[in-house]
Amino acid sequence: MASLVKKIIFVLIAILAIFAGSFFYFRHQTYNSKGSCECVGMFKIEKGERASVIAERLASKGFISGKYYFLYYLKENNLEGKILPGDYELRSKMNIPEIVVMITQEQNKFVKITFPEGWDNKKMAERLSANGFSGDEFLNIAKNPSSELTNKYSFFSMLSKGTSLEGYIFPDTYFFSQKLSTEEVMGKMLSNFDNQLTMEFREEIKKQGKTLEEIITMASVIEKEVKIDEDREIVSGLFWDRIKNGQPLQSCATISYILGVNKKQYSFEDTRIESPYNTYLNPGLPPGPICNPGISAIKAAIYPKHTDYNYFLSDPKTGKTVFSRTIEEHNANKYKYGL
Repeated sequence: MASLVKKIIFVLIAILAIFAGSFFYFRHQTYNSKGSCECVGMFKIEKGERASVIAERLASKGFISGKYYFLYYLKENNLEGKILPGDYELRSKMNIPEIVVMITQEQNKFVKITFPEGWDNKKMAERLSANGFSGDEFLNIAKNPSSELTNKYSFFSMLSKGTSLEGYIFPDTYFFSQKLSTEEVMGKMLSNFDNQLTMEFREEIKKQGKTLEEIITMASVIEKEVKIDEDREIVSGLFWDRIKNGQPLQSCATISYILGVNKKQYSFEDTRIESPYNTYLNPGLPPGPICNPGISAIKAAIYPKHTDYNYFLSDPKTGKTVFSRTIEEHNANKYKYGL
């Protein structure tokens, strides 16, 4: 009998030990374990999304080691209803308490802002202002960037001193922390441009004897003139050939830039407006970029496709580029498309 009691006590102690060990292991995992993700990534929480779904997604992306640890932490700390919808930047090797702090405090949310290709600095500034950042500061920095800012990015060594940032602020979708200063916002966009301008691109520009300013200025004109990638390469060749032959570019995009309005067709008087950006009156490229081009237009400017086309226009209904070899053919196309 005594032997049986000892066995029962031993079993109970063993069960308690296992239970206690499991409990402490679970709590250790809850408070100290880290996910397997070796990255920095954006994590979006939708409005009304349940904690269980959030936990499942965090685990599947490797940000946490297990969804039940996450749910237990929320319950124990009375935070189940405190998760805020929004975009958050989660780093690798964050533990669950750090992640929960991130997603339950308003100041940790990121703002998602998209800048379409072909927008100028003024439009970008307006979108920043609409999302709680200072558009005026953004424009001031773009006009007169500090040496502390420009020294951070290698592509500035390819530009003339005092160059405006118009053309070099890369259009893309960004996630900005609400805690960022305007200069830090600008820095992220310039860093993106610096990364997009690969060593292959830089070497090709140098090989052609062109400057980065010439390439980006040409890319900005192409960006506003043509929407289809293959057509952009042809227009690039056509424009570079015009420059080589001493002909004016005659780009309507530069007239739009001067007037600040888009028209289906610009009048003869519009093309006579006095401005260094008027490529009907002045041969060669305009003094600088007329917008911030995307990577497709930049590639087209670097790698033009030379053809025997001399003229082009865009179908106002479809945006399709229509090419022609002679002025007679071009005029016939203008009449055909109502231009």
